[in-house]
Amino acid sequence: MQGLKRINWKRLAWRCGAMGAACMLLAASHRTAQAEVLIRFSHVVADDTPKGQMALHFKTLVAQRSGGRIRVEVYPDSQLYGDDDEMEALRLGAVEMLAPSLSKFGTVGIPEFEVFDLPFLFRDLAQVRCVTRGSIGRKLLHRLSRQQMVGLGFLDNGFKQMSAGKPIQNVQDFKGLRLRVQASRVLAAQMRALGAYPLVLPFGETRRALAAGVVDGAENPVSNFLTQGLAPVQRAVTLTSHGYLGYAMVSNPRFWASLDAADRAMLTQALNDALDQGNRLSADMNQQALVTLRKDPGVQVHTLSPAQRDALRLAVQPAYDDFERRVGVSLLRQVQRDCAP
Repeated sequence: MQGLKRINWKRLAWRCGAMGAACMLLAASHRTAQAEVLIRFSHVVADDTPKGQMALHFKTLVAQRSGGRIRVEVYPDSQLYGDDDEMEALRLGAVEMLAPSLSKFGTVGIPEFEVFDLPFLFRDLAQVRCVTRGSIGRKLLHRLSRQQMVGLGFLDNGFKQMSAGKPIQNVQDFKGLRLRVQASRVLAAQMRALGAYPLVLPFGETRRALAAGVVDGAENPVSNFLTQGLAPVQRAVTLTSHGYLGYAMVSNPRFWASLDAADRAMLTQALNDALDQGNRLSADMNQQALVTLRKDPGVQVHTLSPAQRDALRLAVQPAYDDFERRVGVSLLRQVQRDCAP
């Protein structure tokens, strides 16, 4: 037939095949982009703590912003893993996210994090935030990569107070007491410098150990004191505010790298928003917990005089000396220089 070009059937077949392959690739790409994601988030405290509430808020934000495609399962109260095994679980990929206390990172090969444990280093949360939200905090989070973790942010729990069966206001009050601490060389050195015996125990076992008389006292923010039900087994709380307790949000690096850029960005923003709310909640909960504690007839709340505080600060100097010998002086000096009150 004139006016019609001869059809090249081979070329047409090739083009159809190429288009079909492209369509299949597009479909596969679309399916990958829309793949469901599960994030197992394990932690060791109760749901009604600042960390517990932050985790639940993060879960809600992620569900909303991903349209339910990314699901966060939160396992509180050591239901999945506890203090002793959560870090290893993260490295093995058994969970995708954790929020361990900052003290724990020293025991896994990053002793720089022990700077947060130094007693009487921070006067208030503004000084802490100068570290966690500035260049020092960014460098510390980056160093987590040395131990197969991705550092994502910091969360407050507040300043620690001392509790025992008696008021602990003077250096001599510490002598001979068995005090529960986290696994931190700084915290152990702090207690030994005060004449006490540090006992390392998982957080979830603290109340039982206090009730059984295995330990005589502990250090906790007042919100932890209430949520862990310590009032019946600790009749005296001394408002020492001697140390800061916080957490670092971390993820498994293989999981984090497996996400596409859009999902990582969304999760990062959701986490930052959850951490901001968690930090505000932490301050509010500690204030309210103190009000509640002062009304409890079974608990005596004591304060320190300026002279008592100065005496305690001087007594714990060996903890600083030990930190400087092991970690060096540059980090501590930078904190003191950049975040001075």
